[in-house]
Amino acid sequence: MRAIARDQIEVMRRLGHERFRLVGHDRGARCAYRLALDEPEVVTRLAVMDVVPIGDVYNRADKEFSLSYWVWSFLAAPAPVPEQFIAAAPAVLVDFMLDTWPEVKDAFPPEVRAAYAEQFSDPATVHAICEEFRAAATLDYQQDEADRGNRKIACPVLFLWSRHGQVAKLYDDPLAIWREWADDVRGEPVPVGHFIPEEAPDETTRQLLDFLR
Repeated sequence: MRAIARDQIEVMRRLGHERFRLVGHDRGARCAYRLALDEPEVVTRLAVMDVVPIGDVYNRADKEFSLSYWVWSFLAAPAPVPEQFIAAAPAVLVDFMLDTWPEVKDAFPPEVRAAYAEQFSDPATVHAICEEFRAAATLDYQQDEADRGNRKIACPVLFLWSRHGQVAKLYDDPLAIWREWADDVRGEPVPVGHFIPEEAPDETTRQLLDFLR
């Protein structure tokens, strides 16, 4: 995520933005908080959705985590095992995620599902996804642990999480976890599943605009 965050900064600078507000969901949220930790002078406000920091994920992992978040372990398995399994039936994993993770079951129309399945049909894309999950368990975890208690996110933070998703099920007070990483943190659960922007676009927009203004 540190390397991806550096890419994001370079893109924003080429677009003429030395400082900016930053919003991310899921893997994007992990890139966003790493960027805010590494480059505190760049991010003025940070919004993260439906994650807790990767160090906390692994430090708090238990039986429930291993069964509910099995996708993490599967995608992080040594190459080329997950890559070859996915190549055999790309739509299986896509349909599992889009069928079981949302509460709003029509949040992903057929054309969107097809777009996801097309990406999972590309061997290079699938390998990159797996490599990112492998890095999460190694590099990203190590970087979080190095920062724990030593650095905090300097800007205000908004944390939204799904009331019916795994974050709410796994952590009694996920907001408290984020308050270990930043002094100015606010947030609340959204009454949907994991895909907050797709399942609750109006509420997501309202929360973000109120926070980012």
